[in-house]
Amino acid sequence: MKLTDKLSFDHEDRERIYEYVESHGTVERDSLNRALNLDPRAVRHHVAILKRDGYLTDDDGELKVAFEDETAAEEHTSEDIDFVIRQARQEDLAGLVGAIRAVASSGDYIVAESVADVLDHEEVLLRHNELESRMFFVATVGDDVVGWVHIRAPELEKLSHTAELTVGVLGEYRRHDIGSHLLERGVGWAASNGYEKIYNSVPATNEAAITFLEGHGWETEAVRENHYRIDDDYVDEVMMATTV
Repeated sequence: MKLTDKLSFDHEDRERIYEYVESHGTVERDSLNRALNLDPRAVRHHVAILKRDGYLTDDDGELKVAFEDETAAEEHTSEDIDFVIRQARQEDLAGLVGAIRAVASSGDYIVAESVADVLDHEEVLLRHNELESRMFFVATVGDDVVGWVHIRAPELEKLSHTAELTVGVLGEYRRHDIGSHLLERGVGWAASNGYEKIYNSVPATNEAAITFLEGHGWETEAVRENHYRIDDDYVDEVMMATTV
């Protein structure tokens, strides 16, 4: 299922099942009837239809929302570091939040801080509902998450062609093209899902991020003066974007 696909259910219980799984990330199939007070036979029937229609997947009794890039992984090597770029999984949550907070700890990646706060609150990585859609890809070295790219799109018709992107890599893993591969994966995914414009905003003090995005063809669309207050200093917001 693409995140640009509109949700459409022809049965109220199927919609309830999808919404419950979507809001929890992963759900044990056997727990659905208890959680939603549904007959187990009805749950089996509705889950079968949701799987057939591409809304859910079932991995040994564990249900989750079906996303089309789940199995696509890219293996890379750079200066003796082997890393993988792949779609994030629910079990990556703790490592992903830790990586985002580490990158944002310098205080000059405000949007990334808010992404980590949302994940901590919701405890769900990938979302596709009536209000918003979001996708994460991660870079891993062994079992560790060392970087991410995040695409968030509101479900407003007038903004349906746009999406917000954040990207970051742990300091000790920079200068290995991991950020470039993550950005390429995120922008490529956005293009294949019908988005036309990707944007990001950073404080003017985050010169490394601005230079990185400019080096990949992003342009500054606007500057909002004194938009942030960081350590009692007022800092401009640099609003950047690219078309895909």
